[in-house]
Amino acid sequence: DRIDPELITLIAEHAAAGTPCAVATVVRCEPPTSAHPGDTAVITADGRMRGWVGGSCSESTVQREALHALQDGAPRLVRIQPGSPPPEPRAGGTVTLQTTCPSGGALEIFVQPHLPRPLLAVVGASPVAAALVRLGAIAGFRTCAAHPGARAEDFPGAGLVLSSLDLAPAAPGRDSWVVVATLGHYDEEALEAALVHPDADVALVASARRAAAVLEGLRRRGADEATLARVRAPAGGRRAGAQAQIAVLVLAEVIALREDRRRTAPDRPPEPAAGAAAEHGCPCH
Repeated sequence: DRIDPELITLIAEHAAAGTPCAVATVVRCEPPTSAHPGDTAVITADGRMRGWVGGSCSESTVQREALHALQDGAPRLVRIQPGSPPPEPRAGGTVTLQTTCPSGGALEIFVQPHLPRPLLAVVGASPVAAALVRLGAIAGFRTCAAHPGARAEDFPGAGLVLSSLDLAPAAPGRDSWVVVATLGHYDEEALEAALVHPDADVALVASARRAAAVLEGLRRRGADEATLARVRAPAGGRRAGAQAQIAVLVLAEVIALREDRRRTAPDRPPEPAAGAAAEHGCPCH
């Protein structure tokens, strides 16, 4: 059977919104089970499941593994089967769990995380801003350009063009990078709009002297020190070179920071106790 069109739409909606989800598909079963090969479910970051991969016991296992997949970004094959658990339940991308279901059925479910691309939102109409949008798209970012009165043709190749400073349509969240490249035009207003989003990294393209003046302006406008500390400036570390070269430095810094954060990300949550895993591994309904 084909995947439910509603699930396809749901996956597309999450991709467009920049929110993660995982797709779980039954690839093999040994009866008696209530699931069949091809049965599919979509699991969101809050643990909600849409679709079908078996009864309540297998669902809880799939939900747990889907959340792990969303955290570490790795797909996995989940085997829920009778018999003694293997010495290494996690090996080679496969998770093997023992079922206590009296029926003795077995399931294999492939869990694939769908993680959004990182967001690069650039505020301003400067040559640096335009170059950043182009380079960000090449580097694999979802790109958003924001400038009062902006039109799509002003930023060729941008994934989203906003004609105001309100970045909400881009849904900045985790792994979102906002670069203010206004270069002296409405700098404070642009930073205020960016800092509304607490999970976004915010950077200002400016000289050290100009950056200090802008931050002082924000301080006079009521910004507290914790908020001001979120602003990285000067973005890219230096201002020497042509506008396009500044854009390269700014993007290189973003990429380096992303890699540093990936390396220092906390480990996955601890696994449930063996007994609990076996209980939740039951594929019955």
